[in-house]
Amino acid sequence: MRVLVTGATGFVGSALLARIARERRWVVRAFVRREPGAVGAIAEDTVTGDLTEHADWRQALVGVDAVAHLAARVHMMREAAVDPLAEFRRVNVAGTIALARQAAAAGVRRFVCLSSLKVNGESGTYAETDSPAPKDAYGISKHEAELGLRHIAAETSMEVVIIRPPLVYGPGVRANFRALMRAVARGIPLPFGAIHNRRSLVALDNLVDFIHLCLTHPAASNETFLVSDGE
Repeated sequence: MRVLVTGATGFVGSALLARIARERRWVVRAFVRREPGAVGAIAEDTVTGDLTEHADWRQALVGVDAVAHLAARVHMMREAAVDPLAEFRRVNVAGTIALARQAAAAGVRRFVCLSSLKVNGESGTYAETDSPAPKDAYGISKHEAELGLRHIAAETSMEVVIIRPPLVYGPGVRANFRALMRAVARGIPLPFGAIHNRRSLVALDNLVDFIHLCLTHPAASNETFLVSDGE
């Protein structure tokens, strides 16, 4: 089986490439925005480009059986764009839909998209059957991408799988989780005893194993999954 992995140099993408490489059963093609670098030792070949509405994916999709779509414009704590929603839509919606349409036309059998729990909302206990209620620009863009993918799945023979993870942690984690780790390492007192809210997390290895399973498992076809460590 040949798999195209987008966002192959990212936090989740690089771990998925390593997971696939350990088994040596699948051929991997990596899609990256810049020069391949370290992925060249794992992927059979790489293609570079940008995730946009006008991207030409034909070369990248030749002979591909499944796509693990991990590339995205991610949630940012310090947003610099004048119109964040427009920027999120340009990449996460238009770019994703363009890739999926070309994948379906190329005969790709399954398209696994890494979405976000932010599609469900910002606080609460969620299940796959709950109605989406995104609150910020990132969550809205991910929800709109999901709707577009479902439409493509209904029109074509390509199967779509949506995975909505919460905060992902593991080796190489950055942003808020890394900042929290640094605070703990410095011995800064944290008021956890006074905080009663809880939040689900998912370990990088667990998420990668789940993505790997969803690329082929018959029961994952056209499903939406919320995934966490369960603790």
